Amino acid sequence: MKKRSTKSDLARIDRLNDRTIDYSDIPPLGKEFLTKATVAWPPAKKQLTIRLDEDVLTWLRSFGRGYQTRLNRILRMAMDAQPHRRRAAPKQRRRSA
Repeated sequence: MKKRSTKSDLARIDRLNDRTIDYSDIPPLGKEFLTKATVAWPPAKKQLTIRLDEDVLTWLRSFGRGYQTRLNRILRMAMDAQPHRRRAAPKQRRRSA
């Protein structure tokens, strides 16, 4: 796409107001979306050491770069597929007297 056409498209979009935009192809958002929308994304990453079976690691790496991201996505899909469980509250530290 040429810069010139991009600039003219952006200028046309800037001139639009909410009443002239067609939202008919966007599904309505339910309560579940709005609940999830409040969660910070992406979640913070935490570095750790993990031991994997050698064949599992070989398989993850066989798809090319990004095997750690791939592993994270696989684990997230497995986690999201589980029924929601109430997370335990973090332990409170006792103050020494």
